[in-house]
Amino acid sequence: MAIDKITIRGARQHNLKDVSLEIPRNRLTVVTGLSGSGKSSLAFDTVYAEGQRRYVESLSAYARQFLDQLEKPDVDSIDGLSPAISIEQKTTTRSPRSTVGTVTEIYDYLRLLFSSIGQPHCHKCGRPISRQSIDQIVQQLSALPEGERVMILAPIVRGRKGEFKKELEKLARSGFTRARIDGELRQLDEDIRLDKRRNHTIEVVIDRLLVKPGVQKRLEDSVQLAAKLTEGLVLVSVVDGDERLYSEKMACPDCGISVPALEPRSFSFNSVYGACPACHGIGTRAEIDPTRIVPDPSAPISDQDPFPAETAISNYLRDVMKALARQSGVSPDRPFSDLPQKAQDTFFFGSKERLALRYGAYEYKAEWRGAISYLAARADEMKTEAAQSAFEALISPVVCPQCNGKRLQPASLAVRVADRTIADYTALPISEATRVFKTIKLNTREEKIAGLILREIRDRLGFLETVGLGYITLDRGSATLSGGEGQRIRLATQIGSQLRGVLYVLDEPSIGLHPRDNLKLLDTLEHLRSLGNTVLVVEHDEETIRRADHVIDLGPGAGAHGGHIVAEGTPDEIARTAQSLTGQYISGKLRIPIPRERRQSNGRVITVLG
Repeated sequence: MAIDKITIRGARQHNLKDVSLEIPRNRLTVVTGLSGSGKSSLAFDTVYAEGQRRYVESLSAYARQFLDQLEKPDVDSIDGLSPAISIEQKTTTRSPRSTVGTVTEIYDYLRLLFSSIGQPHCHKCGRPISRQSIDQIVQQLSALPEGERVMILAPIVRGRKGEFKKELEKLARSGFTRARIDGELRQLDEDIRLDKRRNHTIEVVIDRLLVKPGVQKRLEDSVQLAAKLTEGLVLVSVVDGDERLYSEKMACPDCGISVPALEPRSFSFNSVYGACPACHGIGTRAEIDPTRIVPDPSAPISDQDPFPAETAISNYLRDVMKALARQSGVSPDRPFSDLPQKAQDTFFFGSKERLALRYGAYEYKAEWRGAISYLAARADEMKTEAAQSAFEALISPVVCPQCNGKRLQPASLAVRVADRTIADYTALPISEATRVFKTIKLNTREEKIAGLILREIRDRLGFLETVGLGYITLDRGSATLSGGEGQRIRLATQIGSQLRGVLYVLDEPSIGLHPRDNLKLLDTLEHLRSLGNTVLVVEHDEETIRRADHVIDLGPGAGAHGGHIVAEGTPDEIARTAQSLTGQYISGKLRIPIPRERRQSNGRVITVLG
């Protein structure tokens, strides 16, 4: 016989007064009551805590050491529990690498979509990238200046974990003598031990030669061998020069830019193979903020104090301001904002032209690289704690100039699906992204490859819109989400996971939600229940209480005066219970009247600037 209820006996956690009750399984149950009446103590600190504790205890001792174990709640017994998942109101994560897309796993599906059917384009000229033959690669290498020394390498392992003993032994048996392993040239006949827990790059040396007339046949044989070992990839290292990665598969016909085969990690900003090299996938860089050097542009130039912690530095920067003012024909008694924009930019970022400065009666010309470069260069000389703190106060995150905050390498940002890049899709609001993905049409071949991936993206975007998050974007940082937004994102993720037989415990999911989206949220909770899950919600919202299958009303008061079951049953049964304060308001016997007269203001205001 199937278990159809969760039975709790003698719950005394926090202010609960020896509570015993039954919660129906595979139903939507709302726990309501006054604030402080024991709702969270029952739902989270008793039911969820025991469900999670039992699940963790079922794991091996090795697995348990990596998980937080909850203490056993103060309860006599709980029967009929399922594995429990808590969806609380808290910020998902503080990591700058976490976004709405990564939390909901939609970005993972986007990476799969782009790596499977994406069309690479040249990030310089914008033309689609085509395959590159061995002859084309040899032609480009032959065009190098005569006398250049080059090394032809075959990258057989690129950023993968393992010891690779068999691969290295096979290379040695095949007659190869050297390989560049993690950037270091090694002899293959020596004892090479690699840490299997770290990522490694192994590039076998095919040939080392000098570019000169008559070397083309040898060059062609070496490139052909390298391409054969790596299924089309050839790495050419010019001694004391740059390195070029050629691909037999993809290359720009005009610029000669080659890209390796597309992989999901090519679009991951948490991987060196996809992240922007300038900001390492963060999208921002910590740099000196010009607005913090001159916090008050309306102050006269002669009164500016750019770096109060060090008088000498501040005086020098003020002298530069005055020099730019003289050059621009502006009086030093005028505000800094009166300087022409070009002069302001020169002060912050420098100029190629030498600047005429004065030291007492002496006038001289000096190179000026800008206040930002000047302060950065003097940072190591700042010995006092006050100066160091003042310098740190000047630094703030700015959008990475190389990727414009898009986090990825230029080659990854140049890949398109339906004429949009992966950054274009993540920058769309969820509601707009849902519409755009519905319009994407795949041909027969693409449908076989990515049809399921595209369907999963559409479904998950639809879940996010259903819970009232149509206004946010996939590239929005998780740390910027409110508690309610974070909770609804996790709710949408759980719906997308299609789990069954789970106990979900939610904490007031309607908080911060527009009334028009509340019905969508309730439909989502009912959908979660219809999948075969038990949904337990702590909630005050009237519409949520009315839509519940079962209601538990705690009270009668808060704190020491709460912790009792005042009423339980269907919403209609609660409404007929005279002892239930919630029931009295649901039935209309009690109500909060709208004041006839509103309190008059005192005329004072709070002004918020910026």
